[in-house]
Order: sequence, then C-alpha cells, then structure tokens
Amino acid sequence: MPPQPASPRQPVDRAPGPAPGACAVGVDFGTLSARAVVVRVGDGTELGSAVHTYRHGVIDRSLPGSSAPLPPDWALQDPRDWREALRTAVPQALAAAGVGPGDVIGIGTDFTACTVLPTTADGVPLAELPDWADRPHAWPKLWKHHAAQDQARRINALAHERGEPWIKRYGGRISAEWQYAKALQVLEEDPEIYAACARWIEAADWIVWQLTGAESRNTCTAGYKGIHQDGAYPSPAYLAELHPGFGDFPATRLEHPLLPLGSRAGTISAEAAAWTGLKPGTPVAVGNVDAHVTAPAAGALDDGHLLAIMGTSTCHVVNSPQLAEIPGVCGVVDGGIVAGAYGYEAGQSGVGDIFAWWLRQGLPDAYRAAADAAGEDPHEHLTALAAKQPVGAHGLVALDWMNGNRSTLVDHDLSGVLVGLTLDTRPEDVYRALLEATAFGTRVIVDTLTEHGLPVTEFTVAGGLKKNALLMQIYADVLRRPVSLAISDQGPALGSAIHAAVAAGAYPDVRTAAARMGGVERNVYRPDPEAADAYDLLFAEYRSLHDHFGTGADLLLHRLRRLRNAARARSATPR
Repeated sequence: MPPQPASPRQPVDRAPGPAPGACAVGVDFGTLSARAVVVRVGDGTELGSAVHTYRHGVIDRSLPGSSAPLPPDWALQDPRDWREALRTAVPQALAAAGVGPGDVIGIGTDFTACTVLPTTADGVPLAELPDWADRPHAWPKLWKHHAAQDQARRINALAHERGEPWIKRYGGRISAEWQYAKALQVLEEDPEIYAACARWIEAADWIVWQLTGAESRNTCTAGYKGIHQDGAYPSPAYLAELHPGFGDFPATRLEHPLLPLGSRAGTISAEAAAWTGLKPGTPVAVGNVDAHVTAPAAGALDDGHLLAIMGTSTCHVVNSPQLAEIPGVCGVVDGGIVAGAYGYEAGQSGVGDIFAWWLRQGLPDAYRAAADAAGEDPHEHLTALAAKQPVGAHGLVALDWMNGNRSTLVDHDLSGVLVGLTLDTRPEDVYRALLEATAFGTRVIVDTLTEHGLPVTEFTVAGGLKKNALLMQIYADVLRRPVSLAISDQGPALGSAIHAAVAAGAYPDVRTAAARMGGVERNVYRPDPEAADAYDLLFAEYRSLHDHFGTGADLLLHRLRRLRNAARARSATPR
C-alpha cells in the first residue's frame, strides 16, 4: 500500500508563558555534525539555524595524521570539532535569525551518548596533549565504539554473580556503549592513559564545561550511562573484583554533584562568549542526551507515550509512573527524561546507518544515473521503487544488527543477517527489507515494554528519518498502531532550547515550557489492516531468526566476529 497522506497539523495546548521577544539557543551535537537553532521562547517558533559538519567525523580507521590502523569496532571523535561547532554554528544561527546577543536569555546543549572522554582535572582532553595524542585510548570514544564488548560481558556476569541490585535497572545487561565498559577497556589496554585520566566525562557535560568554565554533571547521563542509581554508583568492592585498579573509578573520575534536567549549570564565560557571540553571563542549561531532550520538543512527556528518535541510530524513550524491570532496556532513571516520572530508554544501534551502508555497497551505477535523471537522491530513488512492492514481494527477511544490538539483546558482537537472496534480487528489494528490519526491531522493543508492565499508548517519531513516508507507513503497519510525528525537524536542538528557557527562569519547569514550545502531529500514518496482516507473517520469521542468531551460549555470529578480528589482527601485525 502506498504511504498515506499526512493528517492536518493539529494545534498543541498552550500554557501561559512569557511575552514574545526573548529567545533561547539550542545546540544539538550529533554523530557527524552539530546544529544550532534560535527559538522564540514565547511560542517555540524557530527563527534561524545553522549546521557545522565535523572536520574529522567518525574516526574509525586511524587517528588524524596517522596511518596506523585502529582495531575493529573502534569509533572515536575529535573534541576540537565540537569546540569549533560553538564558534561557527551558534554565530551563524544568530545571524540567520536576525537576533542579537541581548535577546538570548539562555543556551542549552545536547549530545550523543554515551560519547565519553578522558581529561585532565581542569577539563583538557588527553587527546589534545602532545604526550598522549598518538594513543587511541586518549581520544573520545563515540557512542558507537563497540570494542568494549568483552568488558561489558564481564561487568554483567559479575553483577549477576554478586546480586548487584542496580543491574535490574538496565534490563539485566550493561551495554558496551556505556561508561564503565569503555573505561575498563582503557584501564586494561592502556593503563598509562587511565592513570593520566583525572576526569572521565560524558561529552554532554564536557561541552557545558567549555561554555561555563566549570565542571558540572547531569542526572540523565549519570543514570543511564554511569550506573548511578538510588544516589550511588557501584561499590568499590564490586569494581575492584572486576580489576584491582578499578575500585576507585567513580570516586576519582566521576564523582561530582548531579544537577537535574532543566537546571542552570552556570553562565557563559568570557571565552565562550567570544566563540559564540553570546553575552557573558548568559545562563547555560545542564547537559542532556540528544534523545531524552527531544521528548519535550515532540510533545511526548505523557506516561506511555513512546518517542523514537530516528537518525543514524534510534533511541526509544518513554515515561511511566511505575518502576518496572524490563529485560534489555538501556536503563530506567527517576527523572531521567522529566521530573516526576521514571524515564525508560531502549534503542537500536543501527538504522539510518544501515540504509546508508546499502547505498554505498549495493547501488549500481545505472541506479545512480536513473536517480540523477529523476532529480532524486539515491534514498528517494530506492524508496520510490520499494514503495511499489506489495508486502513480502521481495522474499527477504533481514536482521538489523549491522552495528550490533542495543535492545533487547544488548550484544554488540552480533552482526547483520539477510535471508532469501536469489539471482533475481534487486537493490530496492534489499533496501525495503532493511527498512522493514528496523521496524521489526522496534516492534521487539515495544512488545517487550508492553509484556513487562509498561503499556505503550502512543508512538511518535522525531529525527531526520520521519521524512521518509514509506518508512513511516511500514512502522505503522508493523506496529499495528498510528505513527505521530514531531512537528519540529530540529527536535534535539529545540529540546535543548526548551531546557535553556527553563534554566533561564522563563518557565517554572520543563513540562510547562514544552506545552508552549513543543508540538506533535498526531496519527499522521495509520496502519493498513491488510499490510499489517502480511507483516505479522514476516515478523514471525524475523523473530525466529532473531532468537536463532541472537540467543544461546555459542553463537555463529560471535564465532564469525572472532575469526574476523583475529584475521585483521594478523594482517595489522608488522612482519
């Protein structure tokens, strides 16, 4: 069935708020770029924006200026790219908006997570120091750095062996993407870097440090990525059992007062004012995660309202008044999304990245030429071809694990699977199967939440992929529920501006600010019963593959990963 037309834009309930004129700046630090947006505080109107593309992007082959290959599953970034974004995107957004620094009452930022870096005591990244710049472990580890899977397995096994209560808050498994697995990898593989690391800090907090000149930490990243539950980090005894040198990790490298979301971390320093064009003393909101900060921008703060922020990966966040134990979630944190509710997070480590991978690997020159002739980009071209197919016509089922599985298996040594290939299989067939695979992965997450006491009452999408009408219709059909869309195309940046408005005192809390500044178009895509029936059959096959390749003591995908890593290690060893 072709994608259904969007419903008319629906008004959002508006609470009383400040008079128009005052503005807030939100800056969203993504995987490949940072976007700044200037927002009118009174009604959430986006007045201007600018994008800064990182010079170094994702560092996964070799360090800048080096030819030495990085090991498999590494993904790093350069903090100078983030600092440069403040110097370029913020002034450009102000200019585009026609707004002067005196009109800006606050600035807020968000970041990919867990993107984490080792620094000195005063916040200088070790990667920027000559003594350490040639050491990979000195560089920030991007969220998609998955080389700490072995450490994650040991963290989980020991937590269950000791009966650590916090492991239940993370669906029974800490991810290789989170703080502790990455820090333990540094300690074990480069103890000199670990010893030189005075602070181990989320980029979400580090960028605020750059703006204010003072360290701060937020409850969101500490709770979801830093195993901070019920006012405490894991015990020194547990950590020392993992490694004798790890027992004091939180006390020496993490411990700092935690600030709730929407609070003020400080004000713009004179140095940061020179970078950004903002006035010294402008309030700065406490740091936040790109997914969680989007919820108020998308009108998705009500209990049971699941928000999927879909880009290179997908993060699913939902609030609930109840604390439940749900297998494979990334975490549940009191106030992790908004005060007064338990915030649940799940996710998929590869979504848009998977579609982009297929265009790089599987698109013949003839297709590119046809796309050019039609005035389409390759994604649009393949989407149009795939949309003509009846459900199941390609004869394929894929597992969406090209970047591992974040939820609910929490295993980044898993890899993608594509079943049903024939000599008649065309590029658009595979493309559609990959679109469907990500929808099936989301259905596993939604079903798991529902089955374990967290009913999903509404499903909303934010992020760049919401523009793909075929993809959104597939999600509606696979989930058998309507798909709503965030109104803003800059959800995280708008969410950061909302938090900036609260930190500046324009609103008493995030919920009130969100009612004025955020918004959602409800039920834009509705499930087609015939397509949904067909997808139920395909999902049953997906689930069969999911359980066969993703569960068990000795998995084929793990064996293949070990063979690959061993072969690459041999080829990288000097002879």
